[in-house]
Amino acid sequence: MSSFFDLFDPTASSSSSEATDLNGNSTSSISSSSNTSNDDDEDDMFLSYEELLIKKGGSQKRSVAIPPRLQNHAPFVQHQQYSSSCSPVIDFDLDILPPEPQLGNIEYKLKLINPSKQRFEHLVTQMKWRLREGNGEAIYEIGVSDSGQLHGLSDADMTCSLHTLNQMARKLDASTSVLRRKALSAGRSVVEVLVRKIPDDQHNIEVRVAVLGGADAGKSTLLGVLTQGEFDNGRGRARLNMFRHMHEIQTGRTSCISHETLGFDQQGNVINYKYNEMMTAEEISDRSTKLVTFMDLAGHRRYLKTTVQALSGYSPHHAILVVGSGSTISNMTQEHLAIVHALDMPFSIVVTKCDLIPPDDVLFELKTLLTAVGYRKVPYLIANEDDVLNANAHQNVEQIVPIFCVSNVTGDGLDLLTKYLYVLSPGISNSEKERLEQEPIEFQIDEIFKVAEVGLVVGGLLCKGVITENVPVRIGPQLDGTFLPVTVQTIHRNKAPCRVVRAGQSASLSFYPGDDMPPLRRGMVILPDYEEEDTAYGSYFFQARVSVLFHATSIYEGFQTTMHIGSIRQTAVIVGIMGQTDGIRTNQTASVMFRFVRHPEYVRPGMRVLFREGTSKGIGKVTQVFPLNQKVK
Repeated sequence: MSSFFDLFDPTASSSSSEATDLNGNSTSSISSSSNTSNDDDEDDMFLSYEELLIKKGGSQKRSVAIPPRLQNHAPFVQHQQYSSSCSPVIDFDLDILPPEPQLGNIEYKLKLINPSKQRFEHLVTQMKWRLREGNGEAIYEIGVSDSGQLHGLSDADMTCSLHTLNQMARKLDASTSVLRRKALSAGRSVVEVLVRKIPDDQHNIEVRVAVLGGADAGKSTLLGVLTQGEFDNGRGRARLNMFRHMHEIQTGRTSCISHETLGFDQQGNVINYKYNEMMTAEEISDRSTKLVTFMDLAGHRRYLKTTVQALSGYSPHHAILVVGSGSTISNMTQEHLAIVHALDMPFSIVVTKCDLIPPDDVLFELKTLLTAVGYRKVPYLIANEDDVLNANAHQNVEQIVPIFCVSNVTGDGLDLLTKYLYVLSPGISNSEKERLEQEPIEFQIDEIFKVAEVGLVVGGLLCKGVITENVPVRIGPQLDGTFLPVTVQTIHRNKAPCRVVRAGQSASLSFYPGDDMPPLRRGMVILPDYEEEDTAYGSYFFQARVSVLFHATSIYEGFQTTMHIGSIRQTAVIVGIMGQTDGIRTNQTASVMFRFVRHPEYVRPGMRVLFREGTSKGIGKVTQVFPLNQKVK
């Protein structure tokens, strides 16, 4: 599997009767044309992106070639380098797949015809394990041997195998849906099936997606089209439902975090506000087996701190970087990309406004940026549904970057983006999730509201543990570092009431009116109501192992920076750098002692640190904390 921007090797095409197109799909026409004439390549010098798609694809699967005038545009990622560093590619257009992976949620089955009772129970246990690895989702390749050979099955055998697979899924209260089918010779075929099981304590599988990019890229419009089910009129009508304040409507710029949901049923059909006239957010959640929760983030530099806090505090599973066609990649877009990369977050790119200007120029700008030394990603243009499934197979390794070209006015490319969201996985296994649920409660507060007849309501992410209604907890830290007891009254998720929230889920909590509520602020946490008060305390001082991503000169003691740790956002000052007398520079790592300037925060070892000040950026992990009830040695 190679990228959209890879070049064909002339020597390879002359020695092989069949080449591979730029998205890793087998094509014989390219190699044969290379042995006859180069007239087509000369003509392609003057073709646009859309003309190349039409000419190279026609009614068949589209394969995009790079015109010679653009082949020297920055260094290219070689196919051999990419394939050696990534996990197996599930590409049906190749005659053979990689060997079956031992770990993960992908399973090969040559056939499933009339298994014995003992064999059937073994298959069910195996499916249960694959579902746990994929957080409730597993991919089955039917007609494929463990070595990856595509043998295929006859129609009768395939029908029987799919029936057995459905019985296995029903045994686990799971559902199946066919993703794609490949016809082989002699009437045989291979089928790829998605098996999905919703956890017993949940209504659906949820994926949090952060949408970011520069101002005027079309982020809010894109989300408005996806969640409302109606195309934009070209003047920003679709984005109005995403705005929360009057000044956002007047300026057309998002200034705060906006949440919206997109649902899918078992067959992959979209469930949004256009599903019926009376559809509400609660009904979307109830009807969906897969729920994508979008966070519309601000693109203007003035609101960068809000965007960074959302990425750090809500810990989205995936990020979508939106870029407008016809414009250069702005400094703000590059800033967002750098932050996402620093947080090790998988991401994809959506190029909007393709109905106005062909995306040729911006695609090659993205290619240059993504393949640079700091990123070394592989851009992968999505042209059809097979590309969607191939790209999704690489989300776990975080090496491939899918690129979608869409139009919010005509709807071009939105079906592929929707398909991608349907198969997108949260990227965390059920075993890891269950481990987090067994740990003590830690709820990070990111938003605070005051609701009439309810009182104070806090919103945020539950990092660990399980919270239920009427459970006593402690909230803090206060100015003296202590935590005060309160009781959770009600819980809301996705704009709907619920009784329980588990690790990895975002929610809003209200408290009993009779509780003596302390002054609340963003960055506070909710912890279990321990009997001993000394078990949780705020800290001014903490030590972290940090790496400087960029700084113009050197960082010394006394350097002040904005520190992001989960939902915490506060100025901190460096009071000590261990083992470095001449400061720390770009790409250097050191153990640093920080002190919060304003008030204590709850920090624990292992938490991820992101600090920034102007163009300076750094990342790291907390190694030691010094609570206020302890003296710094």
